[in-house]
Amino acid sequence: MKVHHVNCGTMCPISARLVNGRGGWLAWSEMVCHVLIVETNDGLVLVDTGLGTDDVQDSTRRLGAAFTWATRPVLLREQTALAHIERLGFKREDVRHIVPTHLDLDHVGGLSDFPDATVHVFAPELAAATARATMNERSRYRPPQIAHGPKWAPHEVAGDTWLGFDRVKAIGDDIALIPTVGHTRGHCAIAVRDERRWLLHAGDAYFFHGEMDAVNPWAPGGLAVYQRLMAMDDRARAKNQLRLRELVRDHKDEVRVFSAHDPVELAGFAGEDTRPAT
Repeated sequence: MKVHHVNCGTMCPISARLVNGRGGWLAWSEMVCHVLIVETNDGLVLVDTGLGTDDVQDSTRRLGAAFTWATRPVLLREQTALAHIERLGFKREDVRHIVPTHLDLDHVGGLSDFPDATVHVFAPELAAATARATMNERSRYRPPQIAHGPKWAPHEVAGDTWLGFDRVKAIGDDIALIPTVGHTRGHCAIAVRDERRWLLHAGDAYFFHGEMDAVNPWAPGGLAVYQRLMAMDDRARAKNQLRLRELVRDHKDEVRVFSAHDPVELAGFAGEDTRPAT
């Protein structure tokens, strides 16, 4: 399989110092929506979608005024997954499967751009997004983004494992859901086997590359507070973040771990689409 790493939504909340760990206190920060476009023998697979074309055209209704005000998204069609796919020479119909880490609004805005794709999701996450039982969940799960009726394929834990984690097979043996709950009730990292190693898209299990430092893990103050405030189960979130850190420490030659919103991690994949396998 060939994997493309793309940014499907830039967000610019205030205070680069509190979000990126460097820059001015009142300068605009940068966050990305790190999406994978996976070329397989059975069409394209997306891991997350970031913001979609309808989000760009009607951000207030689709994303909500509070999110738009707080994150200041750069609303450009050219950053959507559909635009990236078209630049690669594919069509929207070539996307056969979508595997979101979770169903927060900045991870599934592009679902409606690919209405024929099967959406593989951890069953507890789909249940939470459907129920929207708390104020937190009513703000993070946006009904307009799924009004088109996605072709859901819910998955449950069935006893399989992957490097010490539960594994929920989604598409064959090479793409799997790895439950890492806490940020949401059904949050998952997504494991993808590329030509060289395993990739693990950790979604929002952590937000900043420094959090994976085995010796001195840290995150800028704004992101640290945000993660605690947004967590549906902060104890589980912290436990799974520790497990990911141990994974990075113990299996660095087998797997590369990255999160959804860190621009430094995304930049680290620059050029890999064209690098030959080793």
